[in-house]
Amino acid sequence: MVARRRRRTPRGRALDSTLTPGNSPNHVWSTDFKGEFRLSRGDYCYPLTIQDHKSRFLIECRALGSTSGDAVKIVFRQIFEKFGLPEVMRSDNGVPFAHPLSLARLSALSVWWIRLGIRPERIEPGHPQQNGRHERMHRTLKAEATRPPSQTLIQQQKRFDSFRREYNEERPHEALGQAPPAGCYRSSQRSFPAQLPEMIYPAHYEVRRVEKTGMLHYKGHHFWLSKTLCGEEIGLEEAEYELLTVNFGALSLGTYHMPSRTFIAECTWRDE
Repeated sequence: MVARRRRRTPRGRALDSTLTPGNSPNHVWSTDFKGEFRLSRGDYCYPLTIQDHKSRFLIECRALGSTSGDAVKIVFRQIFEKFGLPEVMRSDNGVPFAHPLSLARLSALSVWWIRLGIRPERIEPGHPQQNGRHERMHRTLKAEATRPPSQTLIQQQKRFDSFRREYNEERPHEALGQAPPAGCYRSSQRSFPAQLPEMIYPAHYEVRRVEKTGMLHYKGHHFWLSKTLCGEEIGLEEAEYELLTVNFGALSLGTYHMPSRTFIAECTWRDE
């Protein structure tokens, strides 16, 4: 007779529950691609934008030739080196910020953010108004820096850079008491590390590395997690009711019921 599974009461906040208010600069950054458009010579431009939620400071507007995760990661690395790290990164559910078929919709980019101590959060699909400040900035950007489009990405980038300077340093914002964003923003005190930090788990956790197939092995048990987590160290805690809590940093991915060899996906941020 197979032992009955017992569901553990989740501890902490659901992965995509309430959005963080962003009470100070660098508490929350928002990121998105403003809708792609064709340059005058026919190539596509995909503007990647990053904005501080509290101060409205436009951290970056980068003209990219695709939404490739590798290209986006390079931009974020440059920005982190210049401005430091936020605590939370808010995005929609599109690539490369999320992966629709991955556990918890984790993408390679969001896994990297977690390794850096940044908590990804996502708005509800089809609800861009949840990131309203960013959307309003996009409307202004579209009207003032994309019409008519430039001929090349380099030329378009020069227009984005000019727009960003004016937006941050000259344009008053009502929500900021008519001050420009640059007067309300300061760089983060959390610096970008020279090396990617190792995951640190409590001493009583067992640590296992996800194989390239996306499988995780533990004391004769093996179960599928996600290829997105390939090579990452996972913290395992043996809990009550013969359940194994499966954690990636501060993110609890779910539980594994050892008697029935069943993984129960239940992604929450652990209370700290």
